[in-house]
Amino acid sequence: MKAQLTLLAASLLLVACGGTAPRPESGLQAQASWDSSTDVTTQRSNQQWWTQFASPDLDRLIEQARGGSYDLAAAIARVRQAQASAVVAGAPLLPEIKGGLNANRQKLLRGNGYSQLDADSDNKAVDYFDASLSASYEIDFWGGKRAARDSAVEGVRASEFDQATVELTLLSGVANSYTQALALGEQQRIAELNLANAQSVLRLVQTRYDSGSTTALELAQQKSLVAAQQQQLPLFRQQAAEAMITLAALLGQPVQALQLGPQSFAELRWPEIAAGVPSELLQRRPDIAGAEARLAAAQADVSVARAAMLPSVTLTANLGSGANSAGDILRSPFYNLTAGLVAPIFNNGRLSAERDKAKARQEELLETYRGTIINGFADVEKALNSISGVDQRRQWQDEELNQAQIAFRIAQSRYQAGAVDLLTVLETQRTLYAAQDLNVQLRLLRLQASIALYKALGGGWQTL
Repeated sequence: MKAQLTLLAASLLLVACGGTAPRPESGLQAQASWDSSTDVTTQRSNQQWWTQFASPDLDRLIEQARGGSYDLAAAIARVRQAQASAVVAGAPLLPEIKGGLNANRQKLLRGNGYSQLDADSDNKAVDYFDASLSASYEIDFWGGKRAARDSAVEGVRASEFDQATVELTLLSGVANSYTQALALGEQQRIAELNLANAQSVLRLVQTRYDSGSTTALELAQQKSLVAAQQQQLPLFRQQAAEAMITLAALLGQPVQALQLGPQSFAELRWPEIAAGVPSELLQRRPDIAGAEARLAAAQADVSVARAAMLPSVTLTANLGSGANSAGDILRSPFYNLTAGLVAPIFNNGRLSAERDKAKARQEELLETYRGTIINGFADVEKALNSISGVDQRRQWQDEELNQAQIAFRIAQSRYQAGAVDLLTVLETQRTLYAAQDLNVQLRLLRLQASIALYKALGGGWQTL
């Protein structure tokens, strides 16, 4: 059905004389480059951007989302609605042809009849048959029909871009939820390792306390640290479960049906992404293209409203035949040609108000189009700035984590030898745990910054 609608719409649209309306201009000038530095030479041809994260699980989840999301299915249905509306809008560009076939019997039940009846007391039943073929066409002098067609075509384009926007939002949401679920799992694993370390230290402190070589204060401090790390585990489990629930909802399935593979968070990789130049963004982002299509439709609607204020000419042709018996129905053909001119004279300002409304709608969508462009530039700038900032933080955080690991090992061995007090061990332990947790958080931020940049750039680099 979709293919039939598309073919019929294309046939109707190609019939009209004249070209389509010029593309709208935003009046905004794109900057020559992004404020944040970016490599413009990196390959930018990959459409399936999620495959760059080296995660077969993510690839599988993306395909499940594309096939199972109810939001995406609804967007696809809206595209079909717009295609059907385009067929409706393009139909008046061709004459409308109708055929008719009638059979009539008139019978007098009693009495002598009267002058308006064909039947009378001598001929109580009269049969009559007729066939007709009629065509009507309103001449599109002022381009209103073509403008209505153009508006509907732009509506189809806008709905297709809206579908692409829904899909891009869906897929980036799946990628974000998946990386977050893995990160929370990694944070839980780190918390469990640190809890095991803390419990190991607690056993050592307990042994030394039992032998009288340490104080009750030191024992209480270590027990407090163990309890603090134990209370972190339920939080990570709760957050991981919430991330899984969100991910399952994006896939259009209950969380009980969601299955993740054995991939670890550390195996995820972020790609090098080239942002290109700002002017290219206008052809990449479906929301910008959709705003442009809606503005073009509004421009065409202004032409429709103006044409409605002018006279219209309608041509009608009828070809028919009639007879008193079905066998003679084609033996008495006739035709009838008519032309009519209709012009609005008084409508209490309705038509001019419709024109003003269409012009105001056009102005609204122009401002919306401009705002969408500016927001698109801002999204890219923020994503680039986030990537730059996180990369700088990670350079120093890697060193912080390395030194924290060394410090904890030294403090633990020296405490066993009695060279340092427990406070030193506790401080190095807290520092190590914080550094490990921050390392996971920064990796997650870096992954999500790449996802945000892909989304800000419109996903794959494809001229829509």
